This record gives sequence, C-alpha cells and structure tokens, in this order.
Amino acid sequence: MSYAFKIAVIISAYIIVSIIGAHFIKLMLRRYEKEVEISGLKGAGMVIGIAERVMVLTFVLVNQYTAITVIFAAKSIARFNELKDRKMAEYYLIGTLASITFALLVGIVVRAILMGGI
Repeated sequence: MSYAFKIAVIISAYIIVSIIGAHFIKLMLRRYEKEVEISGLKGAGMVIGIAERVMVLTFVLVNQYTAITVIFAAKSIARFNELKDRKMAEYYLIGTLASITFALLVGIVVRAILMGGI
C-alpha cells in the first residue's frame, strides 16, 4: 500500500467526519429541534460537533480510545446547567452519541484499511 494512498484515505476520513458527519447529525437531530430551546451561539453546536468528530477520529487513528471520554466529559461540564432539563439532556445525548459513533465507525474502517484488514 503506497504512502500516497494512506494519506488520501486519512484526508478522506477527516472530510467525511467533518462535512458528511455534520450533515448526518443535523439531519438526525432535525426532528427534535422543536422540542428543545437551543441556547448559545448560533451554529456553535455544529462547529463543536465537527471538532468533536475530528478529535474522536484522531484518537481512534492513534489507538487512544479512552481519550474519547475527555470529549464527553468536557461537553457535559460545559452544558451542566442545561442538562437539568430532560428534553435538552436527551437531545444532547442523541447528538453527542450519534456524533461519537459516526466518527468511531469511520476511524475503525480507516484503521482496518490502513492495516490491510479490508
């Protein structure tokens, strides 16, 4: 497997988790947006989600799965007061878990490709 191919696979993975992941999560959460009062900066959730998926992908590629818990903890601390509202907590969990799962799956597939498993 050539070095150029490996780089192309990795770059593609980051594009997938950033762009496609953002649209996938937004589409998934659309049905719940009317149920919760979204606070904070407009569009900040999408930017946070992209950063989250990039970090998760990076952690998977360097085989540091336990570091993913830091992301979840940081997000929970930042939204601690909002999570007292059950609907907001469920909305947050759906988005975060879907986002992390998406990036994990992409990362696992990329690792398998790079290691010759696929």
